[in-house]
Amino acid sequence: MSFSYREEERGDSRLDILTNEETGVRIIVSRLGAELISLARRRSANEWIGYLHLDDDLKAPAKGWANHSTVMGYFLHRLKDGKSLYRGKEMAGGNHSFLRGKTWRFRDSDTANGRLSYEMTREDFTETEYPLNVSLVLTYQLEGESVRAAFEFQNHEPELAAHVGFGLHPGFAATEGAPLLLEMPAGSYRRWFAPNNFLSGETQLFHHAGGQMPFERGKLPGSFILEFVDVPDRIFLFADPPSRRTIEFDFSEVPYVTLWSDGGAFLCVEPCWGLTDHDEQRPFENKEGIYLIAAGGELKRSFKMTPRLSVDA
Repeated sequence: MSFSYREEERGDSRLDILTNEETGVRIIVSRLGAELISLARRRSANEWIGYLHLDDDLKAPAKGWANHSTVMGYFLHRLKDGKSLYRGKEMAGGNHSFLRGKTWRFRDSDTANGRLSYEMTREDFTETEYPLNVSLVLTYQLEGESVRAAFEFQNHEPELAAHVGFGLHPGFAATEGAPLLLEMPAGSYRRWFAPNNFLSGETQLFHHAGGQMPFERGKLPGSFILEFVDVPDRIFLFADPPSRRTIEFDFSEVPYVTLWSDGGAFLCVEPCWGLTDHDEQRPFENKEGIYLIAAGGELKRSFKMTPRLSVDA
């Protein structure tokens, strides 16, 4: 494979741009939040087709969701009232964590292997944001036509196990007025109900035969949090027929996915390793779906996205 890399300053943002010159797949990552702000394919020498909501656009929209692909962690989704107790110590942060508002350390650009890596270390966050010495390397890697997002946690505590929740919150563009077409694989799912963004404790086990998601677009602002109970082949496909764009997701290593849209022309398909707080809040270490990393241990998880464009587009 042949890859090219360059940096770009755009306003107050520093961006890393990595392109697979053979397949014509390009990613742009902002060091603020290590956020993927563009996932695109080359249609002609000077034309790129973007797949993300607000793809490659850093201007805030007049209304609606203003992000592209928010990184979530070390807690995931919301903490009730913006705070929680972790082993008796207070934690506090925003909707999805402290990660989205931090300028990450740029670890390297490995153009030989098509890889961009970003790091968050103990020096980059406060004890209130997260009290333990746990670091995270987030890597975006171009693999043929695909992009793999990989999380690698290291627990540097010599005696304490560490609890983490994490994931990505990408929104994928759709044509205004077009239906949101998401094919889900066959299998058994558990829906976690979260009115007002917090788990009520109510769940629903259901079987899906495969095909279009069984949820109405009008209910997506409430989000659908799904657990894979028995879904052997975790391949999803989002299609936007008017633009001829499709994107395939490989969630083989993912335990939960959240589907959400605020009514705009996009759909968020969010791989999650952990869930939001219960409305009747539990201590952070008892959060639903929380991951435990042994003292001195590591945790690695990833997922893959493959953007495609019809040849006659």
